[in-house]
Amino acid sequence: MKKVERALISLTDKSGIEDFARALTELGVEILSTGGTAKKMRDNSIPVTDVSEFTGFPEMLDGRVKTLHPLVHGGILNQRENADHQKQCREHGIKPIDIVAVNLYAFEKTVADPDCSLADAVENIDIGGPTLLRASAKNFRDVTVIVDPSDYDQVLKEIRATGNTTLKTRFRLAVKVFQLTSTYDTTIADWLVKVDVEKNAYFTGK
Repeated sequence: MKKVERALISLTDKSGIEDFARALTELGVEILSTGGTAKKMRDNSIPVTDVSEFTGFPEMLDGRVKTLHPLVHGGILNQRENADHQKQCREHGIKPIDIVAVNLYAFEKTVADPDCSLADAVENIDIGGPTLLRASAKNFRDVTVIVDPSDYDQVLKEIRATGNTTLKTRFRLAVKVFQLTSTYDTTIADWLVKVDVEKNAYFTGK
């Protein structure tokens, strides 16, 4: 495995991120981020590149589109030992993204409010986050994906030792992703199925 070069960090739960991101930069890792996560890093004097600067395409649609871009997903999904993948990356200016640290919009917390509207619930369905996580987990052979802040220390320990994480660690973290996204989607489906379309104001306009 080559050394980690670049990490994309975009978090709802930002606990512990300052120490983790600072340690990565000290190890020579470039940090990409979005919105509030990028702001938190700048507030703590941690060098960070906005994803919009990295892709050359702005965040748009009230934040609904931030990371959905070929330079992001190509950077995650390319297989490092696949010569054709690497040729295509060179042709299209795709740089590798080796670490993805993401957690998801707090849908469950949002809908726990008895006054939560369907519109509010829908806006708290994360799209970019699960897409990043699933792409990274699929490519665990080459990408370290983190959904739990308790894994920061182990990831840093391994990078300090060898320049990258172990394949076994990357697989373990990928499994955690699919456990999370499965639960997340089930929570959304379980809430939506209870919506009464005959009475809900979203459909009736009342």
